[in-house]
Amino acid sequence: MTAPTALKREKNWKQLYLRSEKLAPAKQLGMTYPRAPDSRLADEPIFTESEQLNILFICSRNQWRSPTAERIWRNYPGLSVCSAGTSANARHPVNEADLRRADVIFVMEEKHKSRLVAAYPRLLEHQTIHVLDIPDDYKFMDPELVEQLKVSVGAILGIL
Repeated sequence: MTAPTALKREKNWKQLYLRSEKLAPAKQLGMTYPRAPDSRLADEPIFTESEQLNILFICSRNQWRSPTAERIWRNYPGLSVCSAGTSANARHPVNEADLRRADVIFVMEEKHKSRLVAAYPRLLEHQTIHVLDIPDDYKFMDPELVEQLKVSVGAILGIL
């Protein structure tokens, strides 16, 4: 084995080792590593018009925010939309089938993401969950809520 080849193998081994050392703690924290920079994510829309995209909206009780989001996006071409709640008292409590079906998951608050990851860690291991940061201050189809959902979800999907 020549010296440059041995050096290259050693360098590759070191890179793989360093990557694995970063992956383990990131995985424990529920993070993906390496994370794509936000600027790159903004340039790459999730949605392309030629495919059907299954979207799941989640809030606590599936009473106001997620049903509003479902109503807004339900008739958009190429989208299949449903909603659920993290609470046991939700109108439709989120279940494993909902999560398996979803291509994209939107939650209203960080606590919803935490609850999902705690309840379904293996299932959501490689799934991206988008936190919309919409507080529980709105009623069903509140005009301000509708506007926030259109802008935030549309920007993430790259469709509005």
